[in-house]
Order: sequence, then structure tokens, then C-alpha cells
Amino acid sequence: MAEGLENKKKPEEVQNDETIPTTEKVQHKNKKKDDEEEQLSEEDTKLKEDLDLLVERLKENDTSLYEPSLQKLKEFIQNSTSSMTAVPKPLKFLRPAYPSLCSVHDKWTDKKSKSTLSGILSVLSMTYSDNGKHDSLRFRLLSEETDLESWGHEYIRHLALEIGEIYNDQLEKEADLNSDGSANATPTPTDFEFSKDDILQLSLDIVPYFLKHNGEEDAVDLLLEIESIEKLPQFIDENTYQRVCKYMIACVPLLPPPEDISFLQTAFSIYLSQSQLTEALAIAIRLGNEELMRSVFDATNDKVMHQQLAYILAVQKVSFEYEGVQDIIGNTKLSEHFLYLAKELNLTVPKIPEDIYKSHLDNSKSIFSNSGMDSAQQNLAASFVNGFLNLGYSNDKLIVDNDSWVYKTKGDGMTSAVASIGSIYQWNLDGLQQLDKYLYVEEPEVKAGALLGIGISAAGVHDADVEPALLLLQDYVTNTNPKISSAAILGLGISFAGSRNEEVLGLLLPLAADTSLPLETSTMACLALSHIFVGTCNGDITTSIMDNFLERTTTELKSEWVRFLALSLGLLYLQQGEQVDDVMETLSAIEHPMTSAIEVLINACAYTGTGDVLLIQDLLHRLTPKAVNKEDEDEESDNEDQANSISDFLGTKENEDAGAAEDNETTPAETTTGESNDVNADNEDDAMDVDQEDSKPENAKTETVGKAVEEEKESGITEEEEKEEEKEAGLIEESCFAVLGVALIAIGEDIGKEMSLRHFGHLMHYGNEYIRRMVPLAMGLVSVADPQMKVFDTLTRFSHDPDLDVSMNSIFAMGLCGVGTNNARLAQLLRQLASYYSREQDALFITRLSQGLVHLGKGTMTMDIYNDANVLNKTTLASLLTVLTGLVSPSFMLKHHQLFYMMNSGIRPKFIITLDEEGEPLKVNVRVGQAVETVGQAGKPKTITGWITQSTPVLLGHGERAELENDEYISYTSNIEGVVILRKNPDFEAEE
Repeated sequence: MAEGLENKKKPEEVQNDETIPTTEKVQHKNKKKDDEEEQLSEEDTKLKEDLDLLVERLKENDTSLYEPSLQKLKEFIQNSTSSMTAVPKPLKFLRPAYPSLCSVHDKWTDKKSKSTLSGILSVLSMTYSDNGKHDSLRFRLLSEETDLESWGHEYIRHLALEIGEIYNDQLEKEADLNSDGSANATPTPTDFEFSKDDILQLSLDIVPYFLKHNGEEDAVDLLLEIESIEKLPQFIDENTYQRVCKYMIACVPLLPPPEDISFLQTAFSIYLSQSQLTEALAIAIRLGNEELMRSVFDATNDKVMHQQLAYILAVQKVSFEYEGVQDIIGNTKLSEHFLYLAKELNLTVPKIPEDIYKSHLDNSKSIFSNSGMDSAQQNLAASFVNGFLNLGYSNDKLIVDNDSWVYKTKGDGMTSAVASIGSIYQWNLDGLQQLDKYLYVEEPEVKAGALLGIGISAAGVHDADVEPALLLLQDYVTNTNPKISSAAILGLGISFAGSRNEEVLGLLLPLAADTSLPLETSTMACLALSHIFVGTCNGDITTSIMDNFLERTTTELKSEWVRFLALSLGLLYLQQGEQVDDVMETLSAIEHPMTSAIEVLINACAYTGTGDVLLIQDLLHRLTPKAVNKEDEDEESDNEDQANSISDFLGTKENEDAGAAEDNETTPAETTTGESNDVNADNEDDAMDVDQEDSKPENAKTETVGKAVEEEKESGITEEEEKEEEKEAGLIEESCFAVLGVALIAIGEDIGKEMSLRHFGHLMHYGNEYIRRMVPLAMGLVSVADPQMKVFDTLTRFSHDPDLDVSMNSIFAMGLCGVGTNNARLAQLLRQLASYYSREQDALFITRLSQGLVHLGKGTMTMDIYNDANVLNKTTLASLLTVLTGLVSPSFMLKHHQLFYMMNSGIRPKFIITLDEEGEPLKVNVRVGQAVETVGQAGKPKTITGWITQSTPVLLGHGERAELENDEYISYTSNIEGVVILRKNPDFEAEE
């Protein structure tokens, strides 16, 4: 390169050259070369000469000179320092000699010298690393030296990189060999065979070096590359465990199964070995493994520590039993703690719905302002709002002491009105006495409300010896009146959500499995059981749900309740990943238009929070309006008909778009993966998987067949049309569930959430009316209790949509975004919507409901799906999903409004209460601020920003984190949230 530059001379030089004789030209050139060499400083020139001399010595035959020459070379290389951007000088000068040194290495026979030379060549080959031979690694394995550190950090990172590449190459080769079934796979570029054991051994030598030099991430990545993450714990000590585990847990959403599970298990064993019990317990809950939870409890005999662990389990409503702390796990102290919070924050005075509606601020014509809603429905809305607003406070001004209020609502409205008493007394068993009097009333609706209320007031509270809710409700489960039996079943579902109670299973399973009962009753039983056994893959319940799908008549399966059957199946497999495969196989055998929709929902539930990109792509593919292949001119007219039928079905996608897409033939990828709503004029269907084929609607075929039949025989239309309708219904359900599925899978990690919100915007533009109905709900699910401006502004826009169902769902989603936050901006927007929809009965009802949610528990509650330790709360998610599934058709939910109470099982206070070791409340100062991501950052960065110091008890919003202000107390848990037990720090000295 340098010579090339010399030859490009300046124009005046060329002119001069013409007059210079040739001999002088040559001298001129030589002089130029000398100049170039002179550019090296004196010490560089000396270094270059010394290195050249050493290389020459190694090429000679005098073996006595080898050892000292090698040592000298080694010194030169190891002592050279350089800036980050430049190559160290010795490596630069030795580069030309690399090939000759390789051949010298091959000639030598003396083991010791050969080993030393291998070490040097391994370092030199870093400058030659672009030839794909992985020489650095090859020579390192040939060398017997064990001292890696002396060669420096950059070299060790280079080795780690090559180890990962080689390991992946080997995996690919093995896969090729297995697929070919023969040994004619491509030969390796090198003759050297890397053995897996040697590579593993070398990696295990490198890992401690990384850990010692603050390269925890590199160490984890290296072991991830060679699939040996379980070897990590042996190298961890008390200085490195925190950074390593935090990084591993942060990686989990980005890893494919089963690696994500093995990462969690490794982090668990590290935490347990370092006696970090609260962190270990959080991982055990994430893995849903009771044995691991027990091992955490067994790791200590400290009674107070057991109590702290029990408080963490209580929030998750985990069905775990441990001697001595059962009352805490059973949430029996929850009401007492919550009422203490209310007293400290001066919130004990009950509020009435009007405090939220603020209708005196409403500037619309006051005479007509209430005309939209008939008084009974208005009172029903007020009952819901009152129940949400005073939830858990055990007092109110509207209904508890006012027996006549219930009769201001009509029909089924009475059920929800009475049930709201349960909501006011949630977690407090005094509610049972309040509701008792309603059990002796004539009207079945009132009775049903009392039963539902009993379930709500006992939600999540389990006393080991006696279960009052179960004793009161069990006699009504088989009542002949479906209203009463459904309410009792629903009450049990809310009360025992997440508890895996075997008695309730024995009570409800016969109802779930009995296909002679009305579909509604069986579905309620399945739904209640799926809440109680959420994420457990319970076989008996799965079988009963499948029986309902297999044995019910087609007309029954057209009912709206089928969605809840599908959801029940999904909830049983919530976050269970691959364990859902058997169910999927069984489902593919059912020939019913709904099958593919059910598959979508169950799959989304199974992989909830994994952030799996491929699954999201698949779901988005199902939601995309498909283009149509065009083969021949003759078929053009047919194709146009098909395109029209699709665009009619897909609603808002313009015909021109469809036409444009028609001209560009679909890519092969689209035709193979375009499940469900793909329509091909060609016979490319064969390329599809069988199960997809079962669920694939053949709009095109049935349409053309239909036309032929129409000409021949008019009576044949009805059957064809019926099938067509069924398939379209199946497709609609599938697209609804796919939208929810995207939200469910993306919910676990922030980048996925951001991206999903963008996709929801696109779906809102291009989707059909059914997809558009679901988008607001999905947006609400992604940002529960997290009122971001951009989300609720978008929802406000959708809440004025011409399609009333879209508007209602948007309004409800606004409530979800701000659940329990008292967000002033949201409250104002909802008040405006209430006056905007004052004539629209149903929309007004949903608006009121959302207002109740935003002010849930006067702003002390949350339905946040994740906590600060990033553990997904399955009961909360299950309760939200139930309501969202119902809102696929808002009119259905408005008719069966008692289903809104399913949310009560997922509501929890968002407090921090500090107790001393005796369990008495303690006041200490804590800083509450926005949580900051500190994974992989150097040093000890602050974990919160923009904090405010408050005295406990305090409220903790979404994305906030707390830490103790000083060292006066030591906390038993690392994450300050919920109930925290503190002990006095014996070494604390107060500042003067």
C-alpha cells in the first residue's frame, strides 16, 4: 500500500523525472524507501531489528538458542503497552514473520519449546484473525502454558469470541450430520479438531479472570455461548454475586426457552448459596416451583425471616404452606395493615361517587344531563364506583346502612349492587355479617349478590383452620336457579384465586365436567377453577374443559360463553411454555371453526411475558390483511371477487390497496406462514402445516362452490352460508385473541412494550372492526396502572370513535391505565367523556366504571402485573384477562356486569409498611423515587432518581422504588415494597 502511494507522484515531480537519467530515478526511489524507514523512531527501529533477529534465531538449527529467544519474544510482547486504538508495536512488526513462525512451529519436535512458541503464536494470530481459521484458539489449546492472565485482557476477550464461534460451528456441523445421516458434511477449513472438553476447560479458566476484572457480563455471555451456564456458581463470591445475578435476570426475557429457565435456576442457586433469601424466593415464585420455595424457607431458622418471606408470598397469592407463618401467607393481616395505612394517611372518611363525578362542574344543560341513563342503571354504576372507591375501607355512606339502595336497581343489577358490599369489606371477614341478612331475601338476584359479595370480601384471605367463604357458598353451588349457582361459583373463584384449594376442586369439578348443565354454569365452574389453579396445568380441569368443547352441540358452542371456556384453558397454562403442546395437539383434532382462535389464546397465555419475537410475528401475521396471488388472465374475475370478499371482511383496508397488493405477487414466506386468513387461488395450501390447514378458512373455495350451487340448486345455499358464517366467526375470534396475545407476550420487557404500542397504532389504521375493538384493551393491558401521556392521549382519541364498541373499550382501557393512581388528567378526561356520552347509556356506564377504577381505594390500590422484583402476579393477570375477554363484545359484559368483580381478586394495596421484629408498625424515613436500571453499570450507581423522603407508611406507584434513608435499621428484604420487617442496626451511630 505504501509503495503504491509512493508511485503516485506530484505533477511537478513527473516533469522533473523526464529530464533525469534512469540511474538517478532508481537512486531517487531508493532514497524514498530509506525516508520511509527513517520515519520510525530510533527505539522502534531497534525494537524491529531485535525482533527480526529473534525470529531469525528461531529459524536457525541451533536448538540451544530457542529457549532464550522465545523468552525474550515473550517479554517484548507482554511488556508492550498501547492505546486502545493502536496495535501494540511488537505485534505490528512481527506480523510479516507470522507465516514463517507457523512453519517453524510445525517443524519442531521439542515439546517444551513448541508449547512456548504456541503461546506466542496464539497472541500473534490476533492480527491474522480474519482468515476464519481460529488460530488463536488452536495454538492456545496446543500450548501447555496455564498462565493466561499475563497476555492481557484484550487477548482473553479475543479467545472468548473464538470459543463462541467454534462452539456454534460445531453445533451446526452436528445438526448437518444428523440431518444428512451421513459423514459427507463439509470438511473443516482447518485440519485441527477442537474437542468440546478442551474448549470447556479453557472457558472455565477464562471465567474467573473475567469475574476478577469486573467483566461479569463477559463471563455470563461466554458460558451462555457454550451452553454451560450451570457451571457458573462455583466461581461466584460475595463480591460478584449481585452484578452477575442482576445481569442474568435481565437477560431472561431475551433468551429462548429452555435457556431462560436455566438462567433463572442458576441465579437461584447463587442467591441461595449467598443467603440472599428474598431474592431467591422471588426467582422461585417466577419459576412456580414449590420445592425451591421450601428450600428457601429451610435455609434459615430465623422466625422473623420466615415472616418476611411469607409476606412476599402473600402478595403473590401463592398456595404454599409452611408451619408457623400460614396466617401471613393466607393474608389474614392484610385488612389490619391496610386500615392502619388508611388511618395514617387520613383516608378513613368514606367518599361517595359524586366526589368523583363532580357533576356540578359539568357545564352541559343540567336539566338533560342525566337523561341518557335510566335511574336504575345509573344507580348500578354508582354501586360499582362506590365499591371500587371505598374498596377495603369497611365503611361507606351509600349502601352499607341503607337497605333500600339495592332496590333502586333493577333485575340483575341488584346482584352487583349487593356484591359491592363485599368489595367495601374486601379482605375483612366482618363483611360476611353485613351480607348475611341478604341471604334470607326472596329475590334470587339479591341472594346471588350476597353470595358473590361473600366471595369478594374473603378474596385471597385464607385461615388455615376454617374457610368461612367455602362453608357459606358450598350449599348454593348446585342450586337449581342458575343465577344463584353462577354467583356462588364466581364468588368461590374470586375468593380462592391462586390458592389451589383441593376442596373447592372437588366441589366444582363435577359441575365443570357435566355437559348436561347449561353452558353458562359449566363455563363459570371452569373459569373459577382456572383462577384457583392458575398456571398449574391441572390435568383434571383441562379434561373437563376439553369435554365441553368435544361434547357440546354446535349451537351451544356459538354462545359468547365459549370465549371464557377458551380463556379457562389458557389460564391453566399461564406462563407454562412448552407444557401446553399436548393440549394444542388435542385441540387440533377438534373440527370447529373456533379451534384456531382457541389455539391462539392458549399459546399467548403459555408464553406470557417471554417477549418471544417469533410468536409476536406469527400473531401479527394473522392480523395482516392478505394479498392474493394472480396466475392467469382467465381467473382475473374470480380473483377480483375474492379480493372483494376479503376487503369486505377486513373492513377498513381500501380496495385500491388490495389491488396494489394483488399485482405484487406474495412472497413465498407469506404463503407458507400466512395462516388462517390467507386465501390462495392456487393450490399452495399443501405447503401448510396440517393443523393450520384444519383451522384455515377457505373463503375463496366456498364462495365459488356457493355460486355453482346457487345456479344448480337454491336449497343448498343455507348450509354453505352457515359454514361460511361459522368460519368468519372463528376468524373474528382469532383476530381478537391475536391482538390480546401480542400484548400478553410483550408485557414482560420494556422494549417489547414500546414496540407493541406502535404496532397497535398500525392495527388501528388497517384492522377490521373486530381488531379495532381489541386494540384499546391491549394497550390498556400493556400499561396497567402506568398512566403514560402518550397512551392515554391515544385512547382519548379512540374514545370518540364512530364505532361505539371501540369507544367503550377505549374508555375502559383508560381506567386500566390509571387504575388506583388518582391521576388528575385522566380523571378530567373521563369527566369530559361522561358529559359527552350523557345520552349514551352504555358508554356512560363504562365511563363511570373507569372513573371508579382510576380512584380505586381512594388511590391506594394497584393492579400492576409486575412488582419491583419483576415477578409476574398470575392472579392479577388472570383477573384482568377475564374482564378483557368479556369485553370482546361490550354488550355481553354490560349484560353480565357481575363479571367485572373478577378484577377484585387481582387488586392489592400499593403500600410500604415497615414493622419491627415483633410485628408492630414502625415509622421510619424512606426515599421514594423513579427506579433506575443499574444492570451492567460500573461502580455502585444510584438505584433511584428524583426521590422524595417520606415517613412510612407510604404509597409506591408503578415504576417507583424505595430505599431506607439511613442505616439505623436493617431490612430483612432487599426490595422495599409491601410489608417490610426491619431490625435495629447495632453498629449505627446517630450523626450529631
